[in-house]
Amino acid sequence: MLPIMSTGGEGGLARSSLGRVLDDLGLTLLEVAHGRIDTGRDVGGVVIYDPADEPLYPPHALVLGVGVRDAEQLAALLDDLSGHTVTAIVVRSPVEVTDAVRSAADRDGVAVLGLARGATWTQLAALLRSLLAEDDIGETQVESLGGLPSGDLFAVANAIASLLDAPITIEDRSSRVLAFSGRQEEADPSRAETIIGRQVPERYARALTEMGVFRDLYRDDRPVVVDPIRLGEGVSTQRIAIAVRAGDEVLGSIWAAADGPLTPERTATLRDAAKLVALHLLRVRAGADVQRRLRAELVSTALEGGAGAGEALGRLSLAGQRLCVVAASPTASARRGSAHGEQQLIAERERFTDALAVHLSAVQPGSATALVGDIAYGILPASGDAAEERSLRVVEDFLERVGTRMPAVVAVGPPADDIAGIARSRAAALRVLRVLREQPPAGSGRRQVARLADVQTESLLLELRDLIAARGDAVTGPVARLVEHDRRGGGHLVDTLQAWLEHFGDIGAAAAASFVHPNTFRYRLRRAAEVGGLDLSDADARFAAMLHLRMLTR
Repeated sequence: MLPIMSTGGEGGLARSSLGRVLDDLGLTLLEVAHGRIDTGRDVGGVVIYDPADEPLYPPHALVLGVGVRDAEQLAALLDDLSGHTVTAIVVRSPVEVTDAVRSAADRDGVAVLGLARGATWTQLAALLRSLLAEDDIGETQVESLGGLPSGDLFAVANAIASLLDAPITIEDRSSRVLAFSGRQEEADPSRAETIIGRQVPERYARALTEMGVFRDLYRDDRPVVVDPIRLGEGVSTQRIAIAVRAGDEVLGSIWAAADGPLTPERTATLRDAAKLVALHLLRVRAGADVQRRLRAELVSTALEGGAGAGEALGRLSLAGQRLCVVAASPTASARRGSAHGEQQLIAERERFTDALAVHLSAVQPGSATALVGDIAYGILPASGDAAEERSLRVVEDFLERVGTRMPAVVAVGPPADDIAGIARSRAAALRVLRVLREQPPAGSGRRQVARLADVQTESLLLELRDLIAARGDAVTGPVARLVEHDRRGGGHLVDTLQAWLEHFGDIGAAAAASFVHPNTFRYRLRRAAEVGGLDLSDADARFAAMLHLRMLTR
């Protein structure tokens, strides 16, 4: 066994958990083939399996089964690991889990993980080393991948540019420029336009799509050469591109502006560069995910107002301040009911939350923003007498900026002076948010932003409806009788009564709103009073009828 990681931390070992490893790498590189995952179980080190070497296991080891190709070899390795405190073993996917494998893994509580096809053991080992080093107490140096600072894509781009002797851009799947090298002035005007806008211009992206460049790029691991003449005006330098992959997932691409043939040396350099960029992109993603989860946990703890709220506010640099809670619900456009649709919903919510965080940090410095469940929360400093109104203007300005690109409803809670007040502010914001969510999808009275004072009556009505449902009560009396009459004969008596009440007894206006003749409306109104046993001259009876109509969910 060859240990690749055993530094720092308590007892000289890097300490992390299996849950942390799967959270950061599971979606792209690792899958659970068998075993119960104890997310809190330690990972004390990583070793590479070598049958020719003497075994040397750190406690709670994660074993990389390089070269283990079938179920028989896997079962034998699990037997060899018996007696050691091994947390998990990783073998190449697809993993064949036989009865022998299952029995050996369950006996010692070892999780069996599969490494995605196309991913390299070098990628996995480097990312595991980087991940576990984050919890290494003695680690002080900057983590590096391939000799470059971890996640520094600009340093990577410059290194690749030196190897290829050509200006480089690193782009994501949407042709957004993530990083670029120096010497971009040696390329053509289109490259300058791309760098300035940090995005491949639409006309060039469309041309690349029509030429099938992206199809060829993402289908194979070989570089693709793009003739500049076919891209149109502004492009005079040949492009050579290669996809950046982690397993079967395409993370982005590398683009070199370089004339001349695609030599074997260039091909080899680009392939090696793509592997290095994949490591850095995965590291950037893992770090961003960790920061996102940490902030979400701190914001959630602060909003709950429990024992840990004070510490959470301190870590968010919000302790001792007057604060205001805002709760936003993006109106997601993705379809539910499928795995792809759910992923789209999550991605849309995260993009919305990121946009809200950027806006709040700019106009309300010190704010903390996070996605908790399906709601984006913001905790804003709220000093001064008009704190609630100022917070309202801040979120209104945000919704105006994002417009229809990110439709949403936002609720603003009252200012809070202590931890208990923060919990009350959140509760108030959630009450308002429910009203905004359940309002009709269209109409002149539809709100996007509100405080409790703006929608308190609607909120109380929703709570009253909840109370009726919780008790198992049903709406009774005149309105209930009208509902039953309309259900049997379609007499439109409920609509008639509602129109009359909404127009303050103005027969003409109510009849026009109902699209019937005033005489017809009068007849229906008399029938409604008769069938329901309703005295329309009684103010209390009218109020009760209006309240019952609000309770109807139609």
